[in-house]
Amino acid sequence: MAQQNSQSLKVGMTFMAMIFFTLGFITNFNMALKEQVQTTFELSATMAQLVNGVFYFAYFCFSLICGRFIKKIGYKNGIITGLLFVSSGSFLFYPAVNGTPSYALFLTAIFIMATGVVFLQTAANPYVVALGTQESAPARLTLVQAMNSIATTIAPFLVGLFILTPASLVMGPKAVQLPYILIGSVVLLIVAGVYITKLPVIEDSDTTVTKSSVWKHPQVLLGALGIFCYVGAEVGCSTQIVPYLETGGFAKDEAGRLVAIYWAGGMIGRFFGSIMLSSLQNSQKYLYSSFILLLSFFVGWFIFSSRVVDGEFVFSSQYVNGLMFLGIAVINFLAILLGRGNSNTSLGIFGIMGAALVLISLLVPVSIGMWTLLAVGFFNSIMFPTIFSLGVRDLEPSEMPVASGIINTLIAGGAVVPLAMGWFTDHISIRTALILPILCFSYIAFFGLKGSKIRQSNE
Repeated sequence: MAQQNSQSLKVGMTFMAMIFFTLGFITNFNMALKEQVQTTFELSATMAQLVNGVFYFAYFCFSLICGRFIKKIGYKNGIITGLLFVSSGSFLFYPAVNGTPSYALFLTAIFIMATGVVFLQTAANPYVVALGTQESAPARLTLVQAMNSIATTIAPFLVGLFILTPASLVMGPKAVQLPYILIGSVVLLIVAGVYITKLPVIEDSDTTVTKSSVWKHPQVLLGALGIFCYVGAEVGCSTQIVPYLETGGFAKDEAGRLVAIYWAGGMIGRFFGSIMLSSLQNSQKYLYSSFILLLSFFVGWFIFSSRVVDGEFVFSSQYVNGLMFLGIAVINFLAILLGRGNSNTSLGIFGIMGAALVLISLLVPVSIGMWTLLAVGFFNSIMFPTIFSLGVRDLEPSEMPVASGIINTLIAGGAVVPLAMGWFTDHISIRTALILPILCFSYIAFFGLKGSKIRQSNE
């Protein structure tokens, strides 16, 4: 990689933060609509999961193609292409729900949007990795993923406040027409910004690398399976929160709003990860982390206290829930400290914690299980950036686009695992479906502690 000056790197990271924020908002806005779509189209839990299934199936279809395509046109053009797909899919939602709503066209719009997200993921992740040293790559990826998490927290919170309300449920999918038009318009503005801005250029040291040279790296393939498990478990748990809470007497809009707590945990955890996995001095790490702990209290307090009643925003101070959220944040911070800044160890610990929390949710009453299930978000936090970074470690820059395509292909776990969980929910029980994310988190723990260290014997 060519040497980049500090200002150039700041510009690159700023735009990557914007891209990841966009990715997070789009992904979770679609995901949070599952309950709205299920009610409107009178679908089973399995069929309603197609909202997520179609979105993540695009990764399976296009990630490898995108990786090879981006290698030819460059990261910047790959990002612009992805944004244009996202904008096109957003605008297609208007005719999809206008007049007589068409579930097929609705899913088509999601698929087109998702194709753009695949381009963005395939280009943006290796771009962030290549902007600096391999040692600091997990911290950089975790930082931009924190921006993603801010958006993933905001999206379900807004859906719970304004779209899962009784009045909006009566409107059906038309309740999302204006939001998607706004999304498409904002994305076009980002396209213009990326186009006119000179981003740092990541140069390949070898332009003759072949696809087969990437497949020989065990860490890439094991990392791809880790991404399959991570996205499957993360999406599966998030879509199971509403039906799980409803079994404990929660109203649909309240349960939908609390999904934001799950994603807020990921946001807080990623801020911790970006700080603790960085090269900052310990005194700085602890100082910045103390601010994040303070933020966690206000985030938990605000989400639990906010609601819309009869079209009006109502705020009730629920300090106890803010303190509960703060307590989970402290446990998350201690888990990161236990990893001692080592990416492998930290991932292993977080995988174990994720599996344990879901297991507890499966076994205990909803009054307790709601907290352990929502707390899973904290321990999802560093998984994607850490799995991705460990999966592409020791690769040449020229191998990055194809390796990213291979890894991103198995983001399709976000389609497979939730669909399987929907089947378990329909045919057995909501709690039984939680067995699948337990298995996923167990593999992630293995990858962190052992699988990511496996190399071909002749390397």
